[in-house]
Amino acid sequence: MAEHEWLAERFEAHRTHLRAVAYRMLGSLGEADDAVQEAWLRLSRSDTRGVENLGGWLTTVVARVCLEMLRSRKSRREEPLGAHVPEPKASSADGIDPEHEVLLADSVGLALLVVLEALAPAERVAFVLHDMFAVPFDEIAPIVGRSPSAARQLASRARRRVQGAAAAPDADRTRQREVVDAFLAASRNGDFDALLAVLDPDVVLRADSAAVRAGASREVRGAAAVADTFSGRARAAQPALLNGAVGAVWAPRGRPRVVFGFTIKRGKIVEIELVADPARLRQLDLALLDD
Repeated sequence: MAEHEWLAERFEAHRTHLRAVAYRMLGSLGEADDAVQEAWLRLSRSDTRGVENLGGWLTTVVARVCLEMLRSRKSRREEPLGAHVPEPKASSADGIDPEHEVLLADSVGLALLVVLEALAPAERVAFVLHDMFAVPFDEIAPIVGRSPSAARQLASRARRRVQGAAAAPDADRTRQREVVDAFLAASRNGDFDALLAVLDPDVVLRADSAAVRAGASREVRGAAAVADTFSGRARAAQPALLNGAVGAVWAPRGRPRVVFGFTIKRGKIVEIELVADPARLRQLDLALLDD
């Protein structure tokens, strides 16, 4: 029992880091927790007396588990940008959770997670491990089943796709608020031209499974199609801070039912994410703004 407790303490010391790795790989807090739990099960069944770097060993295990989960998605023929919409980073509903604060500080935004979803599983694993956690390619190679040079090529290919995904989103909250306010006003008034004015020509609207069940389309592409989707709607949506960025929420009687996450670049909305899953809504760091 004492040895088991000692091993559990050592594992807990690495949990936050492992969760951050898994979240970046999977884009889902729930799946990240599943991957970390699987790592614990494998640790508890293994003889690690000869392991000098337990943190590295656990990172490798989590990476293998995540790769298996990513490949499982592909085998189920899930559409990476539709059926599996990455979850926004969440915060503790009970206040500041130190472990969670570290995860948020060490994590990535929703926009980058969407880009990562487009990568092949091995590309994503190689890129995340090397570019985000500085794992050398000779350690990545056996995880993805390639040579170190091939693992380097995987990461390089992924890096080019990430860098080519366009400029970084606008970070100025005042500018974000102006764009979101203009979008909501145009939507409420049914002003199709005003909607087109704030939407990037290649804008993409994505909805999670709960929003789809409520009648939303899984994915809509193009300014005209997205403008048509919102024209005359969003009448009850309110501007809100969503994990520190300006978004919107439909909250009848003060209870959030749907959140609208916006990615804004160069003053235009390039992505809209609809999240309606109750469990995920409860986790969001959300604050209403004066309308």
